[in-house]
Amino acid sequence: MELQTILYVLAALMMLVGTAGVVLPVLPGLPLTFAGMLLAAWVGGFQQVGWITLTVLGVLTALSVVVDLLSTALGAQRVGASRLAIIGSIIGTLAGLLFLPIGILVGPFAGALIGEMLHGRELGQATKVGLATWMGLMLGVVLKVGLAFAMLAVFFVAWFH
Repeated sequence: MELQTILYVLAALMMLVGTAGVVLPVLPGLPLTFAGMLLAAWVGGFQQVGWITLTVLGVLTALSVVVDLLSTALGAQRVGASRLAIIGSIIGTLAGLLFLPIGILVGPFAGALIGEMLHGRELGQATKVGLATWMGLMLGVVLKVGLAFAMLAVFFVAWFH
């Protein structure tokens, strides 16, 4: 098999795994998708996808990282979540991966709830924090899915145009 073909296959795999990472938090997400796009552009000698397109894709990738970092934290912070709730949410998300698909929905909420309970909050407040953390996480996923589709559209329009 020719090296160029292998690199294109690698780029496509990076884009697929990265796009799956938008929903599965263990995977690197859109930065990996961008790296795959950059690899494909490089292998093609930047003929189909040039620097302007790559700059737009890079900005969308940076935006996805900001969304990722802020969405859960802002949701939790808005209701006064403790540091333990945030840590619990992260642990719950990772543990939820073992019980796909329902685990990815329940894990962040349960982790934040347990974190708040360990912090000494009453069940009502802990539940409120758990829900706010979960809603922030879901909002982040929705925004990142939108960014993923935008990135893929920009890339494929540039590639095939």
